[in-house]
Amino acid sequence: MKRLLLIPALLLGSASFAADAKYEISPMVGYDLVEGNVGIKGDDHFLGGLEFQYNPENSKISPEISVLYSPSADYEGGGDTSITRILLNGVYSFENIGKITPFVKAGLGYEIVGTEVKDYNEDGVVVDAGAGLKVPFAPSWSFKAEALYLGKVSSAHNSNVDNNLVAMVGLTYAFGATATKEAPKEEVVEEVEETIVVIPAEKDSDGDGIYDALDKCPDTPAGSTVGVDGCPIDMDSDHDGVIDAKDLCPNTPVGDAVNSDGCPATVNLHITFPTNSAVIPASLDSLITKYADFLKTNTNYSAKIVGYTDSRGSADYNQKLSERRANAVMQALIEKGVNPSQLTAVGMGEADPIASNDTAAGRAQNRRIEAELTRN
Repeated sequence: MKRLLLIPALLLGSASFAADAKYEISPMVGYDLVEGNVGIKGDDHFLGGLEFQYNPENSKISPEISVLYSPSADYEGGGDTSITRILLNGVYSFENIGKITPFVKAGLGYEIVGTEVKDYNEDGVVVDAGAGLKVPFAPSWSFKAEALYLGKVSSAHNSNVDNNLVAMVGLTYAFGATATKEAPKEEVVEEVEETIVVIPAEKDSDGDGIYDALDKCPDTPAGSTVGVDGCPIDMDSDHDGVIDAKDLCPNTPVGDAVNSDGCPATVNLHITFPTNSAVIPASLDSLITKYADFLKTNTNYSAKIVGYTDSRGSADYNQKLSERRANAVMQALIEKGVNPSQLTAVGMGEADPIASNDTAAGRAQNRRIEAELTRN
């Protein structure tokens, strides 16, 4: 959806509140109390949210899509992670108490952990239930507060539920007349003594959904996402925590760790070696070429090539073998045009296995190369 807040002319019409409109959009901020078994420092973190609700004309239940995002939750053992939750809820609104509209909600969703800790804090299905209220204070605007229980089920902790309690406050903007109301006319024609007077519709010169009279950025490029003032809103299309305007790698897979430019912090070239060999298999040449092209295009990055072995053989021999593997990959990148000043190579021997060394398949995975990107 390219326009988040549409047609501000609705603000100039009748004083309709959230219950009278087809759509509601609510930016929220809040606080998450986290169950201690996922290792979040202090068992809490801040979050932000955006909720979009559709109010069908003849239904008591309103579907709602919620996106809750915490950019940085600190782990107790060091490091941090982003947490993104996408929820689909049904919302039931009670009869007004004065001007206050109470509501309850429940639904399902999915939690994406930016930096997973295996068997500890991982992605998983989320069930949620909560309650809240809305208090109107201006035409189309209401204050919104809600409390929400979240229970995540993942493979961690023997599939037990990880519990969260979220409290949020924000504003709700309601727009779109109900189906039973007459749609507003774009122009009015009046006949006065055989003279026709045409009142033109409001102009929107840049086509962003914001009339010129209210548009503070009248030359917004086509397709931009804008706010109520007609100015662009910073977006993060690949949800890596780096806005698109500063993201040099705009299609980073969800969940991958990135640096300040939005590019992968660590790239596994998926290069594995035969036993006791530092020769790169010919079938993997395309991976070397692709990685070399990235470094040649982004010369403000350096790559540290790290070689590993499985656990067979002596530690001293494995250390030297891992160094030969790292140097072989570095030399292959140089031959494909990468500036040598962008590259370093180091061997880690049999350290940091990513699979069990007790099986042939696990050992094959451990005979590998990893590459760490650094912004110069």
